Amino acid sequence: MSQVAVREAPRPVTHDRSTVEAVINLYLDGLYESDADKLAAAFHPTADLRWQEKGEFHVLTRDDWLERVRKRPSAKSQGQARHDFVMTVDRSDESTVFVKVKCALPPRFFTDYLVLLKLNDGWQVVSKAYRYEMRE
Repeated sequence: MSQVAVREAPRPVTHDRSTVEAVINLYLDGLYESDADKLAAAFHPTADLRWQEKGEFHVLTRDDWLERVRKRPSAKSQGQARHDFVMTVDRSDESTVFVKVKCALPPRFFTDYLVLLKLNDGWQVVSKAYRYEMRE
């Protein structure tokens, strides 16, 4: 009896969201590489970004932010050094975490405040607030 080889359809690339650390690494890599797909995997579709600039409060949807990311050159492609590190991880229970990170897209140097929830398909950023300063 002959055996027939069964070929499965190729699966889309997925990014590991099984731990908070994996999501934060995905986020920081996505920022440095201007990789909107990595950032989309780290952020819940309903997440938004919030910040103040020149005294005005701003809110940007995840999808609008990803469009901006797709249009900008990456720090990596410009040969810029990475300036990212985790400052604080505050876990309030098994499904809610607050993470404070420092990162940069020179000349902007950011402090990001991320809220992550463990959802049915893994950890995701559900909210981001940030501030930045300009440096030479």
